[in-house]
Amino acid sequence: MVALICSRFGIDQIDVAEDIVSETFLAAAETWGLKGVPDNPVGWLYRVARNNTLNGLKHERVFRQKVKGELVRGGVSRVEPELDISPENITDSQLRMLLAVCHPCIPVEAQVSLALRVLCGFTIDEIAQALLTTKANVNKRLFRAKEKLRSSGVTLTLPDDTGMNERLDAVLLSLYLLFNEGYYSAGPDKLLRKDLCLEAMRLTYLLSDYRGASGRVVVRGDIYSLLALMCFQASRLDARVDEAGGLVLYEQQDSGRWDTELINRGNSFFIKACDTGLLSRYQLEAAIAWWHTHHRDGREKWENILMLYNRLLLLEYSPIAALNRAYAYARVYGKEKAIKEAEGLQLEDNLFYHSLLGELYMGVDDRAAIVHFERALALASTEAERAVLAGKLVAVRRS
Repeated sequence: MVALICSRFGIDQIDVAEDIVSETFLAAAETWGLKGVPDNPVGWLYRVARNNTLNGLKHERVFRQKVKGELVRGGVSRVEPELDISPENITDSQLRMLLAVCHPCIPVEAQVSLALRVLCGFTIDEIAQALLTTKANVNKRLFRAKEKLRSSGVTLTLPDDTGMNERLDAVLLSLYLLFNEGYYSAGPDKLLRKDLCLEAMRLTYLLSDYRGASGRVVVRGDIYSLLALMCFQASRLDARVDEAGGLVLYEQQDSGRWDTELINRGNSFFIKACDTGLLSRYQLEAAIAWWHTHHRDGREKWENILMLYNRLLLLEYSPIAALNRAYAYARVYGKEKAIKEAEGLQLEDNLFYHSLLGELYMGVDDRAAIVHFERALALASTEAERAVLAGKLVAVRRS
């Protein structure tokens, strides 16, 4: 809705657009609480947002100075501004907004923060967790980014091929983080948010068919690689949660619940990515995810996964990737050797660090395993995480 409003009245009105959307959801909370949820809640929200926009334009300074002034200068005496809420315009507005907030006039971290906030609906806390920074830093980035977009006169016009390539890294990172938040949510209520995963996949697919000013599809291998990664990961979404809403770890998942259609689509996107000849972090992560769609759990599988993690860390280091590599290392070389690999990362405030060390120490030093599982339990933010860790503690204490 923010993208739609800004597509009609300019990205310089982004704060006004966010206020209108907030008012729309407040109206939904009040109305639906009394009358129930309408048959088409999405359509209801867009219609109310449109009405709120038009009402605001009639009475606020934005209409008098921005819109009405342009209409008068254009020789139009009386025109009622419209807001096109067709599905096609909504999709087009989202793509335009995504590319606009990732404009190179602002730093990459600000681009990603703004994309996560405006287009992905992240809270300040969620952005801070995703980007490993503080809420104060996120608020500063958002404020400065909006001011810079205004002062630079950035518009919602689609960029040419060169402009697209300048923005694509930040766009893909934003969509990658959106998918990750859905796949393993940092929120306290839900461990898995399938709607965010599907939205990230939808927006990434739009990019894969993006046509620049030349009218040609702008092909970059990392778009297909990211799509492949999302397909492979999403293929196991249903198997990651049991009927009670509990987390099912990879080793205990029912592979019969994996979505073979998504795996096949991922294979198709992965082949397209390889054909472009561009090696990216997304291609390596997609290859790792591909191996995780294999039912058989043998040495060959984990040797290949370990090799891919080694290449990924050389290409683009990440503490989480290094942590995941330590698990693959254990599957190839054993727990005792992997403990040294994992402890060298020193991620003392990370839930997954202590959870992994607890797993590695089980059967090697059960007292150390208990210490790490208890530390992980204290860091857990969801009931599903706490339930898994509590089960691990019970198992190691009985052994």
